[in-house]
Amino acid sequence: MGAMDGRRVLLIANLLKDDASGVAREIAVHLKSRDHRAEIFEFAGAPGPKPSLEGVDLVISLGGDGTVLYSARCAGPEGVPILPFNLGRLGFIAGFGKKDWAAALDAWLGDRLALSPRTMLDISVNRGGEVLASFGALNDGVISAQGIAKVIGLDISVGGYPLSHYRSDGVIVATPTGSTAYNLAAGGPVVHPELDAMILNPICPFTLSNRPLVLPGSERLTVLVDEEKRAAVMLTVDGQETCDLQAGDIVTFTHAAWRALIYSPERIGFYEVLRDKLSWSGGPHA
Repeated sequence: MGAMDGRRVLLIANLLKDDASGVAREIAVHLKSRDHRAEIFEFAGAPGPKPSLEGVDLVISLGGDGTVLYSARCAGPEGVPILPFNLGRLGFIAGFGKKDWAAALDAWLGDRLALSPRTMLDISVNRGGEVLASFGALNDGVISAQGIAKVIGLDISVGGYPLSHYRSDGVIVATPTGSTAYNLAAGGPVVHPELDAMILNPICPFTLSNRPLVLPGSERLTVLVDEEKRAAVMLTVDGQETCDLQAGDIVTFTHAAWRALIYSPERIGFYEVLRDKLSWSGGPHA
């Protein structure tokens, strides 16, 4: 396949990151000089309403991993691939650096970039037999108490089978991509981002035998908020979207019908990223 002419590109720029606006304009000028269409969607803080992706061939994410998460929730359901540039500090998903944009764009235009398909979660909140809210997530959905160190009760079922009643600070349901985010900080396993799986990780469980569990991506996981809860409970999606929960609410997690399609540098593998970002150097060498 040759160069792709007359493509439409949407640049999503997080203005809280270093020179995101300037880089976005440089990229837009570069694309337009080559007869491609470029539009810029900027935000600072909460992104607000999602931009239209009608006719878009590529989303360029300019920021950090959080910007990629937002971009994935916009682009994933539409099947639009994402080219992520890291303008922040620690980035597991955004694999390209600020200075890489020209070379990466040329590689995309020449169809030479590696595409990494990532499992996303389809999360729905059911209240009284009706769907109250629904979300897509690239990293995770977290059910937790609103407040400090408040234990809540949650009934967990997998595939319709009752698994356990958790008394904990909450639970994390993560994708493989999200395994290196909150899940990792909470003692969960690192999972290769292209696996089809789902991670259930209780947060500070009252019962010490409760441990993280890796499930097949095809499973259906449900969380029932205990009727006897004593603290306000909320669902947080990718650390960016929230939904207040009530006693009796049921939150369902399934593998989304779509995947996030994320371009990554061929020269950097997942294991190299782990060594670099987590400082897995193995100690000093002679």
